[in-house]
Amino acid sequence: MASCCCPDILAWIQNLPPLDEWRTTAMSICICSPNSSNHPSLNLSVTKNPSLSFSIVADFHLPISLWTSKSFKSRSKSSRLLDEETVSRLLSNIIEDVLGYGSNKNNSWLRIPRIDPLANFRDIFSLSFHTLTFLILIYEAPADLRSVCLTNVKNQLALSQSREASKLLMRILGSNLEEQWMKSVNLAITNWIVELQATGQTLKTPSPLFSYAISTVGLWKVQVYCPVIAMDIDNPSSSSPDERLMFSLNYHQLEGVIQFNYRVVVRERWVEVMVNIDNIRCDVGRLVSEALMTERGVGAAEKHFPSRISLQLTPSLQTNLLSVSVGKSSENPTREIGMEKAIEAGFDAPNSYLSLKVSAAETMTMSLKPWKFEQSVYGYAANLNWFLHDSVDGREVVSSKPSKISLIQPKSWFKDRYSSAYRPFTRQGGVVFAGDEYGGSVCWKVDKSALGKTMEWEVKGRIGLTYWPNKHRTFYNETRRLEFRDVLSLTLG
Repeated sequence: MASCCCPDILAWIQNLPPLDEWRTTAMSICICSPNSSNHPSLNLSVTKNPSLSFSIVADFHLPISLWTSKSFKSRSKSSRLLDEETVSRLLSNIIEDVLGYGSNKNNSWLRIPRIDPLANFRDIFSLSFHTLTFLILIYEAPADLRSVCLTNVKNQLALSQSREASKLLMRILGSNLEEQWMKSVNLAITNWIVELQATGQTLKTPSPLFSYAISTVGLWKVQVYCPVIAMDIDNPSSSSPDERLMFSLNYHQLEGVIQFNYRVVVRERWVEVMVNIDNIRCDVGRLVSEALMTERGVGAAEKHFPSRISLQLTPSLQTNLLSVSVGKSSENPTREIGMEKAIEAGFDAPNSYLSLKVSAAETMTMSLKPWKFEQSVYGYAANLNWFLHDSVDGREVVSSKPSKISLIQPKSWFKDRYSSAYRPFTRQGGVVFAGDEYGGSVCWKVDKSALGKTMEWEVKGRIGLTYWPNKHRTFYNETRRLEFRDVLSLTLG
């Protein structure tokens, strides 16, 4: 095990003495120190030569630099080595290098905004630095140092303080850089899990690895990211995938966005809180380039698809609640039944009687939409569910298995599923539900004594991803599950 001293990196940087007080050309602080003297420690060092640069170093007998920052100028006439502008540029350098570990190199036009010292600047700096350290340990560190320090850094990133800081950082970066950031992190986590699985080890990860909720005037939003390989398997396959198929399936991430619009309406005898579904989006995005997917896998088209999305909205304090109402679910499949009758007449051998054959056949056609939306109530909790159904037999995909015959039939509905005109997904393999026939509303009536108070709602979600073969010939199929929880709030009045 490694001892986790959890130093305040920003405080150490801000308190570095002026250069004329240095007795050596470098100063360092320990980031992670193994309990055993046989393992090196992981240090952050700052060196003058002649400008300043920071390095993350594996402190062997001959130190090994794992990462080096850009060069910065020091303040000549000040009690502090670096001013606020330089520290802000160092943070931008760290964020830029985190993004650089991802596979998407086409976002060079996106600019990293300057993050000025704010009330939460320390938390954002700590989160960014620990994220960079996490990536460096996975990709750059020697095996013995990586094994003892990764868990400590992962635990730091899982703290509530880090999760709050990540919410602030993502809002500053914007949606495009947020997605690139998450792909960098989830690609590293996927590589780490693949490495552990190769040696028969497992990694218990929080579920999800990253999510955050935003509550603002009239809008609730929950964002969820998780590498597919870290999701729990709900419906395992009886057959095993080949190595190339496993690569394609593993190197994707789930990206989910849940958006609600809400209104607070004051009536004569109560207050109505009306929540409407604005957008539910679920995508499965690749973590590596298409070229690498083709080279080491079976292409980017072999991946999981969304098969179920379930949400539960529950008021945390229910003292002042009077009732809850939900809208209708989507329509059931329509069935058309028709009768076909045919009369056959014919003669047998000469002088025989007339043989008449009468047959009646019943035919049935079913109009089935691929997605079914259902709403229900449990206590004061509203349940919202979207289920994908097999277009042939109407069964829920998330809880069923395809027949072996359908797996080899080229015209099965799930074959070429991202190019068919009847596909139940977007061309990229995701789904988008808006507030129309696949969405609805929920209305809570609240006693007027709660006016002016802030109420919290817990949102619990469950997303199912299923893999059935697309173009690749295999009998392998599976369903994976992700569960998440966040808290949303609004003020009555």
